[in-house]
Amino acid sequence: MKFSFTPPNQLTFLRILLTPVFLALLFSSDPILRQLSLVVFIIALLTDWYDGWVARRWGYITRWGKFLDPLADKVVTSAALIAFIYLDLVPPWTVWVIVVRDIAITLLRSYAEYKGKPFDTTRLAKTKTFLQFVVIYYVLLLYVGKDIEFVHSRYGELINTLLDYSFLYASMVVIAAITLLTGALYIIENWKTVRELYDFSSRITESE
Repeated sequence: MKFSFTPPNQLTFLRILLTPVFLALLFSSDPILRQLSLVVFIIALLTDWYDGWVARRWGYITRWGKFLDPLADKVVTSAALIAFIYLDLVPPWTVWVIVVRDIAITLLRSYAEYKGKPFDTTRLAKTKTFLQFVVIYYVLLLYVGKDIEFVHSRYGELINTLLDYSFLYASMVVIAAITLLTGALYIIENWKTVRELYDFSSRITESE
């Protein structure tokens, strides 16, 4: 199927391209650049809302868009969570549970959309995504905020308390558990689609 470089798809690619920019700024030794990483992350996620609005408003909904859009979302959020590992802010195992589950389900869901067999999204899955964003914004705001001299001088001790590893550990464990649960529910509730996709892939493999 021919790829259509529509405005929503352009915004999706922009979201992906902003990811390494966000990471470079976040790991910079310059406090100002680290603060800019939050701005870039917000812009990246705003493109997610805007490309969806443009697609619906102007009828640019395509199979490629359905395939790439959720994948781009996971690229951005996974990059942020993995970055938190290297900044020693969150427990690694919880991040890898979330990232592996999200990428696996997103690829399966995107492939199903591409084949015209959409997955049903549960309300719990939307809650899981919301909680992930809350944690990412929470950590980013505090991490880059502590570099601001005015903020650090007045609220430095409070920020250190809010970034307490034990608290973040517990939060990430809860999110990882919900993420695994929603992944299992995705498979159970869309088992028929999963089987059809598996049978389709098997036929392709046998024909080769």
